[in-house]
Amino acid sequence: MAEDLVSQVFLDVWRTASQFEGRSQVSTWLLSIARFKALTALRQRKHEDIDQEDVLEIADEADTPEASLDRSNTSAILRACVAKLSPAHREIINLVYYHEKSVEEAGAIIGIPQSTVKTRMFYARKQLADLLKGAGVDSLAA
Repeated sequence: MAEDLVSQVFLDVWRTASQFEGRSQVSTWLLSIARFKALTALRQRKHEDIDQEDVLEIADEADTPEASLDRSNTSAILRACVAKLSPAHREIINLVYYHEKSVEEAGAIIGIPQSTVKTRMFYARKQLADLLKGAGVDSLAA
């Protein structure tokens, strides 16, 4: 369905390109066409009747309340341990793991060589593993 909508959007853009007035960015115009097409498709979509026996066979992939609570507790401990790191190590951990920056990008943002980023990451992870172990958390689980 998504592929069909994308094809329809690009076909409409191709057909109506001459009507683009330039009052907005092309991406805004393109997204408004896509949004309109998606909403129209949702309104026209017919709901399928699902057999109740089939519903019972659908596996529930959600965490159990216990697993969710355990994950929440582990996350809180991890955040507390990251807060105990030195500012330089905390900055590297935040950029690489939370903001998903590469070593090169982290080095450019901070203004340090890539080798320094790698060294700080090594020592930050080592210190973090020690802090987590002290807090009673297996570092692999965190």
